[in-house]
Amino acid sequence: MNIEVGHRPIVKSLLWPNENATRDFAVALANAPALRDAFIELQGELGAGKTTLVRHLLRALGVPGRVKSPTYAVVEPYELADLNLNVWHFDFYRFSDPREWEDAGFRDIFASSGLKLAEWPQKAAGFLPRADLIIHLEAVTEASRQVTLTAQTALGLALLQAVCRDPSVPGMQGGQDQPRDQP
Repeated sequence: MNIEVGHRPIVKSLLWPNENATRDFAVALANAPALRDAFIELQGELGAGKTTLVRHLLRALGVPGRVKSPTYAVVEPYELADLNLNVWHFDFYRFSDPREWEDAGFRDIFASSGLKLAEWPQKAAGFLPRADLIIHLEAVTEASRQVTLTAQTALGLALLQAVCRDPSVPGMQGGQDQPRDQP
């Protein structure tokens, strides 16, 4: 469930020098208690590292076996019995028919408890609820990523604070939250 906050979104900027930094961030995020019912949007161009981040996050949560991209299936569900947690990984890259939203039961999924991760959320604009946390990834070099984290709800702010307090999270730039006007 998304909890709205009465202030402007809070933004943090990070620089991940390599994939190990992506993994470290994912582990810190997996350890945040607020993650259980969060909706996280992953934004960025092709090759920015969205699916790589999701794979590291799912591994950190204990997903065994192969973690595949849901590009063609649109959604890949995971049931983590040990954590009593359901996770849905959406990839809306090929999403084009609004009827698909209702037919696939996405409205019900987003209304239920559990973690929702959405790549290419702009392709489902108008259907998705407000994300708790937006993670925007931009490739700087083949290995490094510029990352912008935007907390849009109280839950998103709790996630942002949890990863910022974790000493293993690399690349925190600046020590202050940067409020931004809402788009």
